[in-house]
Amino acid sequence: MRNKLLIILTFALLLSSCKKEKTVWETDWSAPIINDTLSLSNLVNDSTLTNTSGYYVVDFNRTLLDRGVNDVLTIADTVIHKNYGIAFAFINVPPNYTFFNEESENDLGFADVELKQIVAREGFLDITVKNPVETKAFFNIKLVGVTKDGIPFSEDLVADAGTIADPGEVSVTIDLSGYSFNLTGIDGNERNLLTSKVTVTSDPNGPTVTMSSSHIVKVDVGLRGIYLDYARGYFGNQLVSDTTDFIFDMMDVVQSGAVDFPASTIKFEIENGIKVGATGLLTKLSSENSYGSLLDLSHAQIGTAFTLNPATGGWNGITPSIKEIVFDQGNSNVEQFIENLGRKYTAGYQIEINPWGNISAGSDEIYPDSRFKVRVHANLPLSIGFDGLIVQDTFPVDLSQNSSATRVTKGELLLKASNAFPISANVKLIFLNANKAVIHTINGTDVIQSAEYGNIDAASGLKIMHSDIKWILGSEVVDDLNSIKYIIVQSAFNTPNANTSINEQFQIPAGAFLGVKLRTRFTTENQF
Repeated sequence: MRNKLLIILTFALLLSSCKKEKTVWETDWSAPIINDTLSLSNLVNDSTLTNTSGYYVVDFNRTLLDRGVNDVLTIADTVIHKNYGIAFAFINVPPNYTFFNEESENDLGFADVELKQIVAREGFLDITVKNPVETKAFFNIKLVGVTKDGIPFSEDLVADAGTIADPGEVSVTIDLSGYSFNLTGIDGNERNLLTSKVTVTSDPNGPTVTMSSSHIVKVDVGLRGIYLDYARGYFGNQLVSDTTDFIFDMMDVVQSGAVDFPASTIKFEIENGIKVGATGLLTKLSSENSYGSLLDLSHAQIGTAFTLNPATGGWNGITPSIKEIVFDQGNSNVEQFIENLGRKYTAGYQIEINPWGNISAGSDEIYPDSRFKVRVHANLPLSIGFDGLIVQDTFPVDLSQNSSATRVTKGELLLKASNAFPISANVKLIFLNANKAVIHTINGTDVIQSAEYGNIDAASGLKIMHSDIKWILGSEVVDDLNSIKYIIVQSAFNTPNANTSINEQFQIPAGAFLGVKLRTRFTTENQF
């Protein structure tokens, strides 16, 4: 026991008397970063891709304008105030005596519009009556020519006895959904006139009271929140003009190079679903790409007005008139327009209703299904040729490391790619400092080869080419890891012919994909 204790003490003494040195060793690390499969569905909405004979076609549709009955005609909230008084100093009012019975026309105040009939989809009628007479008053309010399911509008209200200072008052709100309004007035030849008939009768069981010229019976009728299902009349001269921008943010990454598309078409459709004459005008269609190149689509119809005939039909169905303007390679510069690879597209248009005035003699009509629409449709077969098309994007990074403990001494980025697109990509990594100045550039050891260099895959029926690429991070890059704050990933795309290596157009096969597996391999130095 004593000998063992002596050995332990001696060993401890030796350790305490030695100078401690840092322990250093190297380790290799490998970690996956990306394992994914990219297809065209990652870039465009599936609904815009169609499969034609095994190859993709982009079918692009957008609606620029869609206006219905309540966009064309707006019924403002309106209150009609009616005051009824006698022309004498005073009269005696016995029970069950009708002391007011008046029919009147009320102008709804539609500026520049002359309506004969409307049908409400929704809305409300607010009625308030005030009775200053010292007996109950029985009100009957009729709106002449206003019906629902063939039944004329009539509302009965009873207001309690009141005084001039404190009249009896009652209010009611009525849902106007489905009501039809004849607005042609008493003689049937007017416009915008709501005809009302108001009768006021004293309480059949009440006393005889005295009424003077100071007793003013009041009736307020308010139209509120009216949305229409139908209207007939003259809708006035209306101008709708707009310029719409379409932004494709994904095109921000395009820097330079050339792209070649096959014969494509862009079609504008202007649909008039209203029974009213109109004209239309395309004022501009332009494309601006990410590096500032602006190109206008040229066509004889741009800047030239055209006529839009009235729709036909009625409650059982509307048949709109449609004006189509087709831009193709034979009548425009549509191919160059598409190849400009626009980030922003601008479309300008103008629609004018009744440009010639009231030539229909007040017979304009609009129905629940009536629409005014402006649509754009592009048909683009994906037969694409790339010649040095440069696409790049910038990503912020933080690669700071503590060199006193563990630090990277060298490394690699390793990519395994399975490419079913007939497109090659040469990918370059550019490292920037905090001021976005370039400090290092690394080229890959190979390119992602086009599927044209590959073989037919039995499972998918597609040509697939497999590629292995390395980006080697040398000591000069590793020494600057703390200074690297941004990485630019820059790709140069081409579509080479496998036999001639000359870039040409290739159709994109349906189901084409790019499978990528990216991992890191770093060597670290560890000090303790």
